[in-house]
Amino acid sequence: MLISQSWITNLLAARNPGWSVSPEDLDTGFVRVGFETEGYAPLPEISGPLVIGYVETFEELEGFKKPIRYCQVNVGQANGTGELQGIICGARNFRMGDHVVVSLPGAELPGGFKIGARETYGKISAGMMCSAAELGIADKSEGIITLGPEFAAHVGQDARPLVGLADTVFDVNITPDRGYALSARGLSREVASAFDLEFGDVAKDPDIAGIDTADVPEPAGDLIDVDVHPETKAVRFGLRQVTGIDPTVRTPYWMERELMLCGQRPVNLATDITNYVMLLLGQPMHAFDADKVAGNLVVRNAQKGEKFETLDHVKRTLDAEDVVICDDNGIQSLAGVMGGTTTEISDSTTNIYFEAANWDPITVARTSRRHKLSSEASRRFERGVDPAIVEAALDYACALAVNIAGGTVAPGRTLVGGVPAPAAITMRASKPGEYAGVDYSRATVEKRLREVGCQIEDAGQEVLSVTPATWRGDITMDVDLIEEVLRLEGLEDIPTILPTPVGGRGLTPAQKRRRAIGHGLAYSGYAEVLPSPFIASKTFDMWGLDKKDPRRQAVTVQNPLESDKATLGTTLLPNMLEALARNVARGRHDLALYGLQQVSFKRQDASPMPDVSARPDETTVAELLDSLPYQPLHVATVATGRIEHAGPWGEGRAYTYADAIESARLAARAAGVEIELESAQELPWHPGRCAAIVATDGQGNRAVVGHAGELHPEIVKALGLPERTCAMEMDVTALDLAERFPAPVLSAFPALHQDLALVVDEDTPAEKVRRVVESAAGELLESVELFDIFRGDQLGEGKKSLAFSLNFRAADRTLTDEEVNPHRLAAASAAKAELGAEMRA
Repeated sequence: MLISQSWITNLLAARNPGWSVSPEDLDTGFVRVGFETEGYAPLPEISGPLVIGYVETFEELEGFKKPIRYCQVNVGQANGTGELQGIICGARNFRMGDHVVVSLPGAELPGGFKIGARETYGKISAGMMCSAAELGIADKSEGIITLGPEFAAHVGQDARPLVGLADTVFDVNITPDRGYALSARGLSREVASAFDLEFGDVAKDPDIAGIDTADVPEPAGDLIDVDVHPETKAVRFGLRQVTGIDPTVRTPYWMERELMLCGQRPVNLATDITNYVMLLLGQPMHAFDADKVAGNLVVRNAQKGEKFETLDHVKRTLDAEDVVICDDNGIQSLAGVMGGTTTEISDSTTNIYFEAANWDPITVARTSRRHKLSSEASRRFERGVDPAIVEAALDYACALAVNIAGGTVAPGRTLVGGVPAPAAITMRASKPGEYAGVDYSRATVEKRLREVGCQIEDAGQEVLSVTPATWRGDITMDVDLIEEVLRLEGLEDIPTILPTPVGGRGLTPAQKRRRAIGHGLAYSGYAEVLPSPFIASKTFDMWGLDKKDPRRQAVTVQNPLESDKATLGTTLLPNMLEALARNVARGRHDLALYGLQQVSFKRQDASPMPDVSARPDETTVAELLDSLPYQPLHVATVATGRIEHAGPWGEGRAYTYADAIESARLAARAAGVEIELESAQELPWHPGRCAAIVATDGQGNRAVVGHAGELHPEIVKALGLPERTCAMEMDVTALDLAERFPAPVLSAFPALHQDLALVVDEDTPAEKVRRVVESAAGELLESVELFDIFRGDQLGEGKKSLAFSLNFRAADRTLTDEEVNPHRLAAASAAKAELGAEMRA
């Protein structure tokens, strides 16, 4: 909010005579009580002669494109001769006998505009009659500044102190929960707390604001009938009338000045009075031309499709949630936002209805946004307006109208609705100190709470019963009271004490496992991607999954970010493959990606809805938890193209299903578990080129935890991926999790290496052969790895040769071939007995 320092100073000086501070100190004061400022700036400095002048006469110059007046202005002895000063002026808002601000030759206005005597329009213009914009009081103004008769004694004197050019304008940042501060009243109260001053509430004592309400009679009966419909949620509605004002009287300069410094454009007296009272008290108002109001008023919800023209001359189509004020002729105002053109104040208005109301904040906010019509009134109603100041605002507006333009205040006043009583809040007096770690005395706590308008009663045992002010709708619980005490006492005075960190144990076993898997795959050449949790709703239909496939137990999102991705994924592969396809489309044909994320499986169609009046029992809590989706951690890899690039070292090698299976082994080794591989058929993998990943838990139970291999050709084609694209996905959560701290077993003796080649049937899995060899080779066997697969006519039809590398080692001696050969032969014999394998020479 824009506000002048002089306005705040004058309001506070009424109860604190002689008080004033520098702009820097005032800015610090705002910050001290929690209000940041966007900055402050003094009014521009003007050098040279700037004086009060009196328009004696003027001549209308004709024959030009725009109206021009040649004025004779009395500036006293300011021009050195006492003679009238001839000045050309194009403004039309002044009359003979008006007092104006005159910049004489030698003056320099803001922006480096130098004033001198010059010939224009066939006349010598020796100076300029100034507007508010030319003096830097406003960004834009219509016409020049005209001053009241009280300036008659100042003709020729320096105009700077008389028109208030020695002032500073502050731009105070008002947070949404402190709507009361969008007023001189609210900001002055905060400044009073910042400087420990006595605050006189202008809503209760009009003398502080310099407003004489002696001519405002006590209300006697209703003015007119006003029917406020309950569905409008209007809290209060008030109406008073002033009759017989002089329509030729203009807004006094002192009021125009405050309006302009607050960013408001002066319009006419009645409208300016409503804006001035709004800026003073924070109560938005509206002025109706009473002669244009037909009959009584009705406050109701608009009918959908009704038309209404607002004061900005825009015809609007209303919604059923909009609240309107109507008379017998139709809609006259869009409640809380803007009035209408039908009852607009005109140059001939003599009878005025002043309206002040308290509207529902949410209704006003929605109306403002619906019509893209943000006004100063709606801005305040959205943040909450004090319902108790409706009467004061009406009386102030009537008093200002009568004191400035004459007329009479009608004795009647219509007032609908009462002031809601704020609920009392109980709080221990020591609680603010406990929260801040600072010893605040009870007297300090009570003093600060009274400063924000609270009423305090002793509830016994050091407990306070605090009733917030009607203008502090944001105070609803004890922590709000604590915040006020800490804010006004000074947040900067609360000591900063860093907490002593508690020694932790580092990562949990599950976190360590997740990190190890990610590192293992990254070190092996896979690039990490972060798969989106949402997948396309038609994914599983495109894959051809069976209706009973567990992966179809997916959670559907009711309000998805993308309409075609409304399903939480039960697998990482759809988004992983989409990322792969996107890279391929951009020319990256050799690519290996991995993802490590949670997936979601639906447990129930809906969660139970327990009673919210009390905490649910343990059984209900357990039911709620069981209804939530099951979210295991999955790891997935996808790859296409070459895993080894061509170069001087050779032709390179393409990524195959065996590499996808190896990525599962990599992840398992990083997780510290052993896995087994079995031939499987599982979409979206290629039949015959898919392996099921089998893991054994601590109780010896075996379960399939994933699959790896080459993707099905039809699915690859549908996704626009290269042929032979491979993938792996594994449920990490299903793996046995046990934190192990193995001591390394080192031997000073060398390993003995032997090879074993076995001829088996083509359909015999190599992994099955390896496990038999490993089991039968004895305890001296350190490792067994498959290093070659050979097929040839010499082996016979439907046969293949599997070559294994066997490493033997003893902890206490160097092994010899004679000692190891029996173990090698035992492994070959076991393979022959169980699988029909023949040892190849």
